[in-house]
Order: sequence, then C-alpha cells, then structure tokens
Amino acid sequence: MSKSGKDISSKVANSTQVSAFLNKVAALPKVNSGQSLGRLLFALDASASREQTWDQASQLQAEMFLAAGAAGGLLVQLTYFRGFGEFYKTQWCRNSADLLGLMTGIQCRAGTTQIERVLRHGLQEHKQQKIHCIVYVGDAMEENSDVLCQLAGQLGILNVPIFVFQEGADPVARKAFMEMARLSKGAYSQFDSSSAAQLRALLRAVAIFASGGLKALEQHSQQADEAVKRLTQQLRS
Repeated sequence: MSKSGKDISSKVANSTQVSAFLNKVAALPKVNSGQSLGRLLFALDASASREQTWDQASQLQAEMFLAAGAAGGLLVQLTYFRGFGEFYKTQWCRNSADLLGLMTGIQCRAGTTQIERVLRHGLQEHKQQKIHCIVYVGDAMEENSDVLCQLAGQLGILNVPIFVFQEGADPVARKAFMEMARLSKGAYSQFDSSSAAQLRALLRAVAIFASGGLKALEQHSQQADEAVKRLTQQLRS
C-alpha cells in the first residue's frame, strides 16, 4: 500500500469528519439499560500476509473506541493467531491506549488459519459474560468450512453476530466468510489495500452496533456511506 497521497488524504478527511460523526452518535441509546459497556471480540489473522492490515487495525481500533464512546462505551478483547498453532488473547480493554499498547510490537508470522479457535473462544467468552459481537479480519480460510459454519450457527442462536471483513478476493474464503456471517446473523464485507477508509467506516459502524445496538446502527447508517448501509441491511434481513 502506498504511503503517499492516499494516507495523507485519508487523514485529512478523517480530521474534518470526526466532530460531525461524534455529533451524530451522541444521542444514540446504550446497548442495555443494565450494562453500560458493549463487549466486542476483535479477531485478527496475524499470519505473514496480514502484516499491513495489522498496522491498519492498530490505528483503526482507536476510532472504534471513539465512535462507541458516545453510544454507551466499549470493551474490546483482541484475539489473534499466527505461525503454527500460536493463538493469543488479551484482557478486555476499555480504552484505545491499553489495546494499542498490547498490539504494538506484535509481529506477524507465516502459518495457517485458526478461525475455528477464534469462534470456540468466542463461545467460551460468551458463557462467562455476554459479548455483543465478533469482528474478524482476514484474507484466507484453510480449515473445514462445515465446522466453521456450525460454530457460527451456535453464535447466531446466542445472538452473537460475526462481522467478517475479507481482504482480497479469495473465492474459497469468500464463500466460507459469507456463510459464517449469515448463520451468525451478522454481516460480511470485502476490502482491499486501497480501501482503508472503507474499513475505517465499517469498524466504526460495528463499534456503534456493539455499544448501542441495531437501532443505533440504523440511525448512524442513514447518513453513512453505501458500505455501511449494506452492512446494516444484512443485519435487518
């Protein structure tokens, strides 16, 4: 990804839009009257091909907290896999500085996907305390898709939607990711190295959903871009 005009224009656009964005979400309802903070499991493929996206995610996660703050607040746990059998989780974080500190210095390593472990971990976390959604960012799927879909269905029954963001256009991954999103009552979207702004908008939208629920996301999507509107429509269906 070029570090030239795209990054600069993205930062300029973001700085001029943040104030307006926060004004839109300031009046949105909290996700639950009995719980002030939404809980979002943020899962990343940290294999070697993901290094660039890891850097993007490290920056964009701060905006997730920012967007969710006015809608009730957010707790985020980072889960990631890399190498051969390496699987990690962080503690639940309630501010971006804590999560960024945990993400900084982590190196991506070559290996195969471990999406099944992500989904099983999500189920286990939900048993301990409700989580409101799972975000998964990756580009490949090298596992048994039937097992992944079964686990996604279990999460759907528990009202834990999976938001899957696929980088690139691998057809095998696309088919599995779309089914995971559908069965969990979540949503799927695709992005590439030139669409960091789109990923930013989508992650903001998911943070609003986790902290304010579908009603909050629907209100936000009225003035959001088409990618966010499509994501919201998937949740309604």
